[in-house]
Amino acid sequence: MKEIKLNLGATISDTFNDFIVARKAKGLADKTLTSYQSHFKAIARHLDITQNIEDLSKSETDKMIASMRDSGLSANSINSYTRLLKAFLSWCNEEDITQYNIKIYRGEETIKETYTDRELAILLKKPKVRECSFGEYRDWVIINFLLNSGCRAATIRAIQIRDLDLDCGTVHYRHTKNRKPQVIPLCSEMIKILREYLRFRRGADTDPLFCTEYGLPLTENALRKSIVRYNTRRGISKTSIHLFRHTFARKYLIDCGGDAFTLQKLLGHSTLQMTKHYCTIFDADITKNYDNFSPLAQIKQGKERITLKKQHQKGL
Repeated sequence: MKEIKLNLGATISDTFNDFIVARKAKGLADKTLTSYQSHFKAIARHLDITQNIEDLSKSETDKMIASMRDSGLSANSINSYTRLLKAFLSWCNEEDITQYNIKIYRGEETIKETYTDRELAILLKKPKVRECSFGEYRDWVIINFLLNSGCRAATIRAIQIRDLDLDCGTVHYRHTKNRKPQVIPLCSEMIKILREYLRFRRGADTDPLFCTEYGLPLTENALRKSIVRYNTRRGISKTSIHLFRHTFARKYLIDCGGDAFTLQKLLGHSTLQMTKHYCTIFDADITKNYDNFSPLAQIKQGKERITLKKQHQKGL
């Protein structure tokens, strides 16, 4: 006997609420669920969510997209909204609520802004430990850590002292976006920085590695404001924590000659798709070792070799 499905004949709004409950039961992060609900509110400005879910059709979603475009929404915003609708309707398909699904609206590739080498040099200049506040010193360590690993802000806030293994040169992430455990390497410079930091930080094994001046966990807002304050005091107008993640990806691929598969593991991407996105927008394959392929570089190098050869002959 076929299982009786609930909410047949329900509105789009009611069915979406059931979808949220199902995703929550599956274990999706609260931040993701909040993002879903925020996107759905935006969608509701362009789609009648009081209509029956079974009446939703391509004609309706086409009108929705046209309305979004007419209102001035960017291609990437429409892409995000249709991506949510596709996830929602895929769940509806699985539950036999509807058979219709939407195609994701094509977004635009944008070049990710990153910190320049000049800005990084300013941000990475070590403060005078005996003269600065603990907060400034901690932020300096955090920025070093972000450039060592490219992790997200939520990940760095969740690291406990016991998660460090400085002898082996690794750190264990107990909080990741996909909730999969991760062990990330630490470079020798980062190990040295953390050893010194822990002498000032002290604390128990289960205490947060990066904390307030009173040893309490950093909230999302507190960390964000702290980095904003740290950067602006040094004359850097860019203040995004996530920008360090983009910077890490660019420098790893281009400056350090890293490969996409290792970057995928370091950034904690479930699939190679997002990592390929970084490769595309930074043109990693094109710019890597370009001196070996650039006609201008070869001509300049050729002239220099001839000049040196002539000087050497004169000296003989």
